[in-house]
Amino acid sequence: MKTVRLILVASLILSLSLQGAVYKSRVNAQWSTDNTHFWYRNDLSGRKREFVLVNLGKGTRKAAFDHGQVAKALREAGVGGVEANRLPLDQLGFDLVKGLAFFRVKGSHFQLELKTHKLTKLKKSGEVPGYRRSEDNRSQRNRDRYRGYRAKRDVSPDGKWRAYIHEHNVYVRATVGDEKIQLSKDGKRDNVYQALYWAPNSNNLIAYRIEPSKISEVHLIESSPKGGGKAKLYTRRYALPGDKFTSHELNWFDIEKKLHVKPDVGVIDFHWPNMRWSPDGRTFTYRKVDRGHQRFRIIEVDTFTGKARNIIDEVSKTFIWTNHAKDYGVSRVTWLKKTKEIIYISEQDGWRHLYLVDVATGKQKQITKGEYVLRYVDKIDEEKRQIWFRASGRNSKQDPYLIHYYRVNFDGGGLTALTEGDGTHEVRYSPDRKYLIDTYSRIDMAPVNELRRVSDGGLVCKLEESDISELAASGWEAPEVFSAKGRDGETGIWGFICRPRDYDPKKKYPVLESMYAGPHDSYVPKRFSSSRRYASWTDMGFVVVKIDGMGTANRSKAFHDVCWKNLKDAGFPDRILWHKAVAKKYSWYDISRVGIYGGSAGGQSSTGALLFHPEFYKVAVSACGCHDNRMDKASWNEQWMGYPVGPHYSASSNIDNAHRLQGKLMLIVGELDKNVPPESTFRLADALIRANKEFELVVIPGGGHGDGGRYGDRKRKDFFRKYLQGIDSPNRNAVESSFRTETLKWTNLAQGSSPPRSLDGSATEIHFLNRMKKGVKIYWVNFGGGLKLYGKLAPGETRNQNTYSDAVWLVTDEEEKPLGYFRATRKVGKAVIPKR
Repeated sequence: MKTVRLILVASLILSLSLQGAVYKSRVNAQWSTDNTHFWYRNDLSGRKREFVLVNLGKGTRKAAFDHGQVAKALREAGVGGVEANRLPLDQLGFDLVKGLAFFRVKGSHFQLELKTHKLTKLKKSGEVPGYRRSEDNRSQRNRDRYRGYRAKRDVSPDGKWRAYIHEHNVYVRATVGDEKIQLSKDGKRDNVYQALYWAPNSNNLIAYRIEPSKISEVHLIESSPKGGGKAKLYTRRYALPGDKFTSHELNWFDIEKKLHVKPDVGVIDFHWPNMRWSPDGRTFTYRKVDRGHQRFRIIEVDTFTGKARNIIDEVSKTFIWTNHAKDYGVSRVTWLKKTKEIIYISEQDGWRHLYLVDVATGKQKQITKGEYVLRYVDKIDEEKRQIWFRASGRNSKQDPYLIHYYRVNFDGGGLTALTEGDGTHEVRYSPDRKYLIDTYSRIDMAPVNELRRVSDGGLVCKLEESDISELAASGWEAPEVFSAKGRDGETGIWGFICRPRDYDPKKKYPVLESMYAGPHDSYVPKRFSSSRRYASWTDMGFVVVKIDGMGTANRSKAFHDVCWKNLKDAGFPDRILWHKAVAKKYSWYDISRVGIYGGSAGGQSSTGALLFHPEFYKVAVSACGCHDNRMDKASWNEQWMGYPVGPHYSASSNIDNAHRLQGKLMLIVGELDKNVPPESTFRLADALIRANKEFELVVIPGGGHGDGGRYGDRKRKDFFRKYLQGIDSPNRNAVESSFRTETLKWTNLAQGSSPPRSLDGSATEIHFLNRMKKGVKIYWVNFGGGLKLYGKLAPGETRNQNTYSDAVWLVTDEEEKPLGYFRATRKVGKAVIPKR
């Protein structure tokens, strides 16, 4: 009985779900061991299911068997309660040569003749064919990709010597006997030797002489520590742009000759050196990134001659992306095992591409070429001299951020597109890698599944298209993808629009831009999601947009370079043109009321919108912002702003430009932010005060790097409602006043019944109190009748919730059985959940 009740409750909740189910969005193939076929199961609405068989040789997809005939045969075999669209099969397998299927039902094993549907009960499972899952396309994740001999240990590879540091200098001692050799004599307290690297020949040893530097310290004060007492001070090292870094002087030693050599390669004053010995121990190589990120080298040192040469030496007028780079699946530099070659990732021709480097000569041969961007390397096949990779932008008629899969030869020939559909793709390969299942989608298109050949990327057959009918019935709507030309009049700027549910095109709606423009990525989602993006905002009557402007990644180098020494730009000239293009198309898009919010780098940019573009942006909320790039981590800021620190840092500083503020600004900061020092926000506040500017400052005691949690979210929503919609927030400091509050009516729900839908109204609050002896769940019933879980209440617990008048709030028990509901009014409502 309990099971039946739970099923009924689950069905009710499912029917009300805000995120109605999406079916057939993914194919989980079970591949036969002989690579002739695979099968999969589709789970459908109403707990229905179907089994599908794909014959690889014939390129066909069909029902694995007649589901009705199988159900009938099972009932005749004494298996009760079997329905054709809910077959309870597991351990399924096929022998297509013999025309048989095997499966288990409720612990019993059966054999099915596929043509006649004759069913035979087996005493045991028998010889059921084995199956394998798809390869999930993980790349060669050997993180030690800088291949070669890299021993970093005290004892030499032959075990004869132990290297160590004594009184700041390098010594070796025989592991057998008492022989000891001092190799260096110039080590000092302030210039000690560290980091010992033995060569594989056990005769050569590398050591670095270190000149340490004093890194800046940052301080955090916890004003309200748990347990009370005095405030706590936390201090830690935190390198800032312009700080002097620890330098590393390269030294190598010949044990047999007792020789100490300082190669003429210069001091490494940025990044820890990444060493690699050649297998014979004659040469070693290391990477060198010049501070400021405008030169990248692979340097080789010959221990026989003492000479150094550059295998790779790339110089850029802007930046070379070496810090906070995306995961490309392989390192920027991948040493091949079988040949003296390197696969190198570079943007030197204006696009991120692959290069083949001859280690002996340093000559480079471009592997991939064209106006598209390498996104990920899945596999480097040295035997076939092929690379399997992902890229975006090669399909000129599609969104340039959509990811496709490719294969190419080391010599640049044989470039083969493995995917085709208009979407961003995810691929899983058959175990023999002759076929792939391609799942692609867009933010406005549910997933499509296809079977394709790996040899030429050709389509074998279509598998499934997602069923979102249940999701659509819940009131879900896809965001609208929108593109417009950027500041150059040629480059496409891409984003999306989320509009209010049941919006009226005859009305005008204020616009909120969710902002993040950190140059280390692009941020507009491309994959399908059944969630209602920005629902809490759109349900309040805002249009919400997200845009990738110039200065962000995953486009051309020129597109990316806009950020160079110019983070204040943040793509705003492109964003504003994008907004204007939307407004030109849609009269309901009100660009006289545009707000913007963001955190971290988005906090810097959202404040910058009011400083540098006040003619367009009117209201901003900035959380945990990096308001001056000189006050944030060196590793991130020097990558984009360069070195040394110069006037361009001040030009991009919100603090130095605080006097320019127009519009309405709210700053939110957590006092224990360990990412961006909170003093950045406090100094901006100080500059605004000195400039006699109006703004709001919200400090979250004990808060970290974020938007201030529930309190910060409420403050942000109140701020935008006030200045973009003209709606004042409730007086939360007078909630007990009888003329401002009222007790809301509790309406019990009969079993199997549904609560009414919410209606649109004005902003208010509802205060919940749980008087039940058990915990409950609180759901908002949206305008389409769907549910969104807002939290749980323990017995006796209270919760204050922002809402609208005429909004309906459903209460269920912990097992999600509906108990009753409240409907909010214009006044602050007391919602007392009664005892039971």
